[in-house]
Amino acid sequence: MSSRRLVKWCAGCRTRFTISGYNSHLRQTTRAACIATEDSESNAELADESDHDTNDSPVPFEGDYFGRYSPLEFDDYNEYSGNNSEGINADVGHSGDDDGDDDETDNEDANNLEAEASWEPAPASPSRSPEPEGGLDEPMDLDGEPGLPDGATKSRVHKHLSTATFVVPFPSKRAGTPISRRQERTAYESFQAHIDSANVNPFAPFTSRLDWEVAKWAKMRGPGSTAVSELLAIENLVSQLGLSYKNSRELNAIIDEKIASGRPKFTRREIVVAGEVYEIFYRDVIQCVRALYGDPEFAGILAFTPERHFADEEQNVRIAIEKRTPGATIIPIIISSDKTQLTVFGSKTAYPVYMTIGNLPKDVRRKPSRRGQILLAYLPSSNLKHVTNKAARRRTLANLFHACMGLVLAPLKDAGFHGIELTSGDGITRRGHPIFAMYIGDYPEQLLVTCCKNGTCPKCDVAREDIGNASDVHRPLRDLDQVLKALDGYDRGATAFSQACRDAGIKPVVNPFWKDLPNADIFLSITPDLLHQLYQGVMKHLLSWLKAAYGPEEIDARCRRLPPNHQIRLFLKGVTTLQRVTGKEHADICRFLLGLIIGLPLAGGYSPLRLIRAVRALLDFLYLAQYPAHTTDTLSLLEDALTCFHSNKDIFVQLGVRTHFKLPKLHSLDHYIQSIKLFGTTDNYDTQYTERLHIDLAKDAYRATNRKDEFPQMTTWLERREKILRHAAYIDWRLRRIADSALHDARAGSRSGVRWTSIKIAKWPNVKALSFADAADRYGAVFLHDALARFVVQYCDPSLTAREVEAQSLSVSFRFNKVQVYHKAKFLLQDAQDLGIMEDVRDVAHARPQRKDKQGRTVPGRFDAVLVNDGTGGRTGTQGYEVAQLRLIFKLPQASNASLFPDVLAPGYLAYIERFSPLVDPDPTHGLHKVTRLRDGSGARLASVVELRNIRRSCHLLPVVGAEIPRQWTSSTVLEHCDKFWVNTFSDLHMYMSFF
Repeated sequence: MSSRRLVKWCAGCRTRFTISGYNSHLRQTTRAACIATEDSESNAELADESDHDTNDSPVPFEGDYFGRYSPLEFDDYNEYSGNNSEGINADVGHSGDDDGDDDETDNEDANNLEAEASWEPAPASPSRSPEPEGGLDEPMDLDGEPGLPDGATKSRVHKHLSTATFVVPFPSKRAGTPISRRQERTAYESFQAHIDSANVNPFAPFTSRLDWEVAKWAKMRGPGSTAVSELLAIENLVSQLGLSYKNSRELNAIIDEKIASGRPKFTRREIVVAGEVYEIFYRDVIQCVRALYGDPEFAGILAFTPERHFADEEQNVRIAIEKRTPGATIIPIIISSDKTQLTVFGSKTAYPVYMTIGNLPKDVRRKPSRRGQILLAYLPSSNLKHVTNKAARRRTLANLFHACMGLVLAPLKDAGFHGIELTSGDGITRRGHPIFAMYIGDYPEQLLVTCCKNGTCPKCDVAREDIGNASDVHRPLRDLDQVLKALDGYDRGATAFSQACRDAGIKPVVNPFWKDLPNADIFLSITPDLLHQLYQGVMKHLLSWLKAAYGPEEIDARCRRLPPNHQIRLFLKGVTTLQRVTGKEHADICRFLLGLIIGLPLAGGYSPLRLIRAVRALLDFLYLAQYPAHTTDTLSLLEDALTCFHSNKDIFVQLGVRTHFKLPKLHSLDHYIQSIKLFGTTDNYDTQYTERLHIDLAKDAYRATNRKDEFPQMTTWLERREKILRHAAYIDWRLRRIADSALHDARAGSRSGVRWTSIKIAKWPNVKALSFADAADRYGAVFLHDALARFVVQYCDPSLTAREVEAQSLSVSFRFNKVQVYHKAKFLLQDAQDLGIMEDVRDVAHARPQRKDKQGRTVPGRFDAVLVNDGTGGRTGTQGYEVAQLRLIFKLPQASNASLFPDVLAPGYLAYIERFSPLVDPDPTHGLHKVTRLRDGSGARLASVVELRNIRRSCHLLPVVGAEIPRQWTSSTVLEHCDKFWVNTFSDLHMYMSFF
């Protein structure tokens, strides 16, 4: 059956795929030949009213619009650049047919095996000076310096977060109080009364479900409008399907005239700059607020009054999840913007501005499918090349941006001060005050918004020479009153105005858009940016520093020999030669970065201890900053990590890697704690989510045009798309009402907080009957018979001692010699903080031998490392857990259960594992746990059989090596050749939060 699914052949790389694998390959490929193949298959039709969506892969977003922060972009300043039992809580179920997943995994592993054999430089000659006394393993006097995150503190954090919090409501009872009047009809009810008052057709204005589904496909998944018209022109097709439209034009008319979107239409305005006319397309911001606030899909989840959460009754430990803002009712306006390229080749750009409100939960705001964000405007994206004077062009660009944003946000002035009546999705009306609260953007965007100069901080007025020198998380922000006073001096003349702005530390911009907005503090509103400040900023610098400190040869050699793991992306050509590295790639590198340098000596005889501590501190800050909920303790850990880095960063100066740390992105880390306290956790305002919107609301919209005068077509396409999505939600609501179902409430209900891991196994075994001999030869399960006998004895009587188990196992006999075998287990790791707000993490552990794929290539064997619960392990911590290598996942014949387990319930899926030494205290320098493969007196590996449900998850191991990693090792064999490993706690956020 699986062979019939291989029907797609990629002409670019000459590889066969399944249908799903082929589409995934084209979406993710970076090969030029494969990209050309994808482009050749894109047959989107171009029309004046192009309104289709396509299945083409998103145009990759490469870098920032402003590029490298050169001095030409701003006046006066230069950038300083640096060259299950209850204790186990697991659920095992079936996951269905995994053939498609196996094909994709085989292809990836076969490619990796070929890459392992590629050329690499020979080990560098040992020219380093001998390591001085006081090397990595010798402790240094670091009294008074913050060190590794304290395990007791992290355990206390989990205890605080996993217990019921103490809620302190806003002191005023009037906050969020509804206006006393009759409850109004919801938007869905009003639309139903207009379009289907007889309540007979939930799909109206379409005549039937099929009529609606075809329309939805044509606009959301189908080809271009011309292709749809040609399809519908097939003789008798329309009548046979009972469609209410005969071509795309008639379908567009139905969408435009009879379906409500709930969101305002775009308005077009022209702006003349130096004789050139530019267009801005924008929506009424107040109507956008009403659309989000009144969306029936958000009824019941909006926050109207503020709360403070504490972990203790004495209110000493405060918890920050997401900010619930006060008022009667306050509507926090969250704006984000970023210029983006629409085409891979060429100069087509767009400057979208997105808006959402802080009353929505963060899990709604950050998921495009929930439609919690609105495209507010397309700003002019021209570089104003016709303005030949560079200084004038820079000033004009800044003033043009603020003039456009001032036009778009002008309605907030009166509405924010006097308030407006807003009706939520449940029909209840309250008085709301829309207040500009947050602005999300990268560093150039932050400078543009705040009118600050390049090389300075957009939040505080730290001196340029002090940027990055030390950490001060309590540094005051810029003086807003002084800035506003300087801006009010425009009428005193250009010279006086420029001087006043210079004294205030800003650029002389006329009327910044935030100047007259009520209760707005732009310097407070600028939020942290994980993507550009950490991944594309500090971590990018750190990688280049490590390359300079250690040299690229050994770093890349270690990188090529990391064992595979579901959470780890392998870079089998190394990481030091990568170019145009994306934020996602930097995030992937951070998962194993620490393992690349542990044990490496430094040139010049320097001890690497401080460098290791500095790297660990930055990684701690990176992972702590991503916590979905914070307490007072986690914020203290965040501050300690930053302080630890600054205490140890001078090692890079001593090595000659750096001469200074005047990096604005490094300095920006000082403001994370204050922003988390004010606005909630960083996933409330991460630019990764807004950049994802570029695909749906800019790039896909552009592809639906004929590339001529594109913005009117893009806005029309977006309005129709919004109507289709809104109508789909309306139909779901109608069908639920007809069925009298509480499906929506069930989805929104509380989830079980008992299970920690859910395990899924393929419905059918990969090997139906594997003999014990083949298990030893092909899977390395050498002692399967003996280990299984011990398991049977101990399972039937857990009270037996190890000696008694060993003795009784000698009398166990099996009436079978073959078992069913499965090659992988899927894990769903649930919220590490036990709050129900962290997304589940998907994990996979493989246990399969070497084989050939369908192209005849060798696929190496893969036997992953796992964490095994001995029955006493908890949700977090290392107590009760051991590291093991998974060798075999199997199931006993059903007929044998009665004889082997006569008085107990027979076990389900079993796992043969090879054990490692117990987890003891972590290394005091880098904080990783060291494990060693256990062997008996003859050197044979110690093995056991455990229930599969006792396996918590996979884990990634980093080989323990000295100055040079053995070159005969490879990524696919390192787990077999090496006996000592560090347990990688940075493989993913869930591992970091739960394993300490």
